[in-house]
Amino acid sequence: MIGTFFNVSMIIGGSILGRFLHKGIKPEYQRILTQALGLAASVIGINAVVVNMAKSNYPVMFIVSLAVGGLIGEKINLEKKFNDMVGKFSGGGNLAEGLATAVLLYCIGSLSILGPIQEALKHDSTFLFTNGMLDGITSVVLASTFGLGIALAAIAVFIWQGSIYAIALMLQSSINSDMITELTIVGGVLILASGLGLLEIKKISVLNLLPSLAIPIIGVLVLQLF
Repeated sequence: MIGTFFNVSMIIGGSILGRFLHKGIKPEYQRILTQALGLAASVIGINAVVVNMAKSNYPVMFIVSLAVGGLIGEKINLEKKFNDMVGKFSGGGNLAEGLATAVLLYCIGSLSILGPIQEALKHDSTFLFTNGMLDGITSVVLASTFGLGIALAAIAVFIWQGSIYAIALMLQSSINSDMITELTIVGGVLILASGLGLLEIKKISVLNLLPSLAIPIIGVLVLQLF
């Protein structure tokens, strides 16, 4: 769980730094940091897709997964629900509202979900390291507004990612290499989509695509039964 510990450390460190930056980070600094992380996320996403496509036994699985998962997410309208929840909790300036906003931002995302799975099954912490950098910057911004208490969100992140990690380990014997490969391809596409959003190249409803992460596991399982 090295990646999760790094992620949690970045949230705590960012909160401490933000505590002393009452006026927040200058917009130009926020912009260049976001662009840098957007580039990093895009490269990591592309690499995950390219490397695993070469190993895929089901080359169209990711297309089906994105289409089906996207339709499910759009029907549920995950992005609107998420934005409504963030808007509800971020309207004021007290710590409870700040913490609620922080927990939502830190826990709901492809990196925060796929990262612990990758670390548990492939011993690869790349996704969580990237997520940690993003969360660290977010912590600085939130703590400059809501105070040092934002660091408490690290507890929720540890429980969230730790639970996903533990579940992935328990199911490891049931998850074969084909499932991991297809899951990583879909995850790579979502991470690339997140990077494009950070770079303001294209706004993609990544949250509505999150159900796509479940489709490769189900799809490969069904195909291998016949």
